[in-house]
Amino acid sequence: MRIEHLALYAFDLEQMRSFFETYFQASTSELYHNTKTGFKSYFLSFNDGGARLELMNLHELLSKENGTACPGLDHLAFSVGSKEKVDQLTAVLKKDGYPTISGPRTTGDGYYESCILGPEQIRIEITI
Repeated sequence: MRIEHLALYAFDLEQMRSFFETYFQASTSELYHNTKTGFKSYFLSFNDGGARLELMNLHELLSKENGTACPGLDHLAFSVGSKEKVDQLTAVLKKDGYPTISGPRTTGDGYYESCILGPEQIRIEITI
């Protein structure tokens, strides 16, 4: 069994799409837009051919006033292949204004990682 995709709602669909294209080399599908419901989404694929990420927006459900977010989502983790690449990507994201929550560091259970806060307060873990 494998994870096919992870889906998350976004307030700003284009900002989220651009973030993953810029920093994680995502390839993006054409925008899907259901004009009857207002639902919009992109599927993002990554170089390793693993799980895809679906970014979704439904204005009626996602107004900043009512604060409805996807409960249960803690972070998205991306493996970049080496300690050096963890350090490099973390530095680029920090330079571009994304707050570093932790690391880069070796965790108590032996993982080398950093965690940044991406658009819309999504925690992004970058690991080997």
